[in-house]
Amino acid sequence: MAPTLANGKICYVEIPAVAVGRSAGFYQAVFGWRVRRRSDGHIAFDDTVEEVSGTFVTGRPPSSEPGVLVYVMVDDVAATLDVVLAHGGEITQPMDADAPEVTARFRDPAGNVIGLFQERRRAEAAPEGSPGTAGSGV
Repeated sequence: MAPTLANGKICYVEIPAVAVGRSAGFYQAVFGWRVRRRSDGHIAFDDTVEEVSGTFVTGRPPSSEPGVLVYVMVDDVAATLDVVLAHGGEITQPMDADAPEVTARFRDPAGNVIGLFQERRRAEAAPEGSPGTAGSGV
């Protein structure tokens, strides 16, 4: 399936990294992103729905304070925060601080602040006691 091609679509993200392998492993474990080596040798990623791709870049300071802030959609914010912590991330804004939206923010191992977003309809539709699906994509 080819990604949607449309004027104005966000299509590519560069994520500052101190250790590219560590950052790639973190995002792969937390979100299930596909990590690959490009023809130029750089490590790249594709999101789970193959709509956004990007790369990890060194020599650039992390986005440690929210300015332009990227949010990643997840099935379960709480379960994803557990995976973030297990892989060396740090919670910077707890879940539901933006209520009624289901969100949270974390700092990745390189220091970048990233947001999590869970669609409320999905949260309300999930059967009680259903397992979290962090890392499996959306």
